Amino acid sequence: MLATLERFFAAEAAYPAAGGPGRALFDDMADCLTPDAVLHQAESLPYGGVYRGPAGVERFMGEMSRCWSSLEFLEQRFVVDADSAVVSNHGVLVARGSGRRLETSVMQLITVRGDRISEFRPFYRDTLAVARALGSARAE
Repeated sequence: MLATLERFFAAEAAYPAAGGPGRALFDDMADCLTPDAVLHQAESLPYGGVYRGPAGVERFMGEMSRCWSSLEFLEQRFVVDADSAVVSNHGVLVARGSGRRLETSVMQLITVRGDRISEFRPFYRDTLAVARALGSARAE
């Protein structure tokens, strides 16, 4: 399971850096997913919603790549138990339009079937900071 998670996150970081849809390959991420994989993103994010199947996750990656030009993981911690993992990601995102940098953390509950990911449930430390970094929310 750990190898699958590490492979997925490496491919996820490479995707926006390669230019996103039409420029980056999604194959490495797709190989880590079950056909019925589900990704839940907070509705308050610019790319919020539920994404189903590898095609849905690829659509999410396209939307995320339109927002961010890079994603760098500074620290990742994996806690694995049977078919579930909790992954603590601390990293830096760079906004594609403005070049603004956002250092933040996301905790994810991930379910794995066999050696493929079937569900992601990310929990952002601060979704408002994400929106502000992208210029889609005003500071109060």
